[in-house]
Amino acid sequence: YKTLKIGTQSWMAENLKTSRYRNGDLIGTTTPSTLDISGESTPKYQWAYSGNENNVTTYGRLYTWYAVTDTRNVCPTGWHVPSDTEWTTLTNYLGGIDVAGGKLKESSTTHWISPNTGATNESGFTAFPGGFRDLDGMSVNIGYAGYWWSATESNVTDAWERYLDHSGSDLREVFYGKQSGFSVRCLK
Repeated sequence: YKTLKIGTQSWMAENLKTSRYRNGDLIGTTTPSTLDISGESTPKYQWAYSGNENNVTTYGRLYTWYAVTDTRNVCPTGWHVPSDTEWTTLTNYLGGIDVAGGKLKESSTTHWISPNTGATNESGFTAFPGGFRDLDGMSVNIGYAGYWWSATESNVTDAWERYLDHSGSDLREVFYGKQSGFSVRCLK
């Protein structure tokens, strides 16, 4: 993985692509990729967006929060899934919620739907709009938005994540259902 330093933090410069935990165990997936997992209590899965493996090279894989926080670890040795506080550190370093997203997004419309508002990628993070997988099996928003898990739980059913949209330069902090599939950026 390509890496970069932003302020005092060392980040991966691309989304996680692994289908295995650090110890070599496979991270499960569903067959079909559109399988509704809303009835599962702690699903540990990963997917290529829309089940299309060609999407992994550019956008990485999408993971449930339960897979991301499994003790076997999804990030390579020395790396971890950032906490909500660590995402806030990044946001603050880049000038706050209203402008941080633009400094993280790829600065063109090669992958982002136009307009890619405020995108400068001055951080080198090169965030792509990998969309997400909803717990009902729908793959949503590729080209329009990117979603990244934090390792921090919000409540029993939700966890904190960060969200970038093609129509704004803000980096939104929201919580979402742990059964959803979001991207991961590892932090050292």
